[in-house]
Amino acid sequence: MAARKSAKKVNAVAKLEAELASLKAQLEKARSTQEAAAKKEADKASKEAETAAKKALAAAAKVKAARAKKKSAAQQKQLKAAQTAASAAKKAATAAKSAATEAKSKLATISADNKLATKIAKAVAKEEAAISKKLAAAEKKKAAAAAKKAAAAAKKKAAADKKKAAAAAKKAAAAAKKKAAAAKKKAAAAAKKKAAAEKQKAAAAKKKAAEKAKKAAAKTKAKAKTAAKKKPGRPAKKAATKTAAKKPGRPAKSAAAKKKPGRPPKSAAAKKAPARRGRPPKAKA
Repeated sequence: MAARKSAKKVNAVAKLEAELASLKAQLEKARSTQEAAAKKEADKASKEAETAAKKALAAAAKVKAARAKKKSAAQQKQLKAAQTAASAAKKAATAAKSAATEAKSKLATISADNKLATKIAKAVAKEEAAISKKLAAAEKKKAAAAAKKAAAAAKKKAAADKKKAAAAAKKAAAAAKKKAAAAKKKAAAAAKKKAAAEKQKAAAAKKKAAEKAKKAAAKTKAKAKTAAKKKPGRPAKKAATKTAAKKPGRPAKSAAAKKKPGRPPKSAAAKKAPARRGRPPKAKA
């Protein structure tokens, strides 16, 4: 819209300039034509006046000569003719003067026209300057608006970039958090697996130790049983009696099961040792 208005103003200025140039050319042509015509008329009138004056002077000289010499009637006729010629010359001089005055008036009119043309040219120049000023102001305003628009666009872009960067950072942080959580979960799973393996290993070791202890206890028991059989005066314990002492419906616990895993079973000699040290065992009958 602003560009269209600017173009219209430029076209108006160009049109005014063209009209001014045309008017100047017309005025110059009219002035030169009028000046030439007035000069020609003035020259013609001047020549005619000069000729008439010469004729009048000649006639006057003739009249003077005729008067001085007092010529005859023919000369008086000539004198009358000379007077008539002088009168005609006077009239011609008056006409020439009028023509000169008219030419002067025409020159004054041309000068006034020239002044008017100058005034018009000045007015047009002033209008042109005002239009140029307005156009410059419009261009300045347009440039300021464009700069403002560009600044707003740059600000908007910067805000969008900032938002985008923040979103990317948030996404990266979320991804890192997710990765860390996954790593933590993986580590926890690995630790759990390791703990389970360790537990299983410990259970296996415990089972092995229990079996070993059971075997050792069985061996010791067998040895003790054998030793009891060999010693006189001590009756051997029956397994049935020991089993009957247990509550019905409850399986008998083995000596190895009663023992803590990892502790070696007590020997028969250790079992037979007295409670107090230094006291000899009682002799059997």
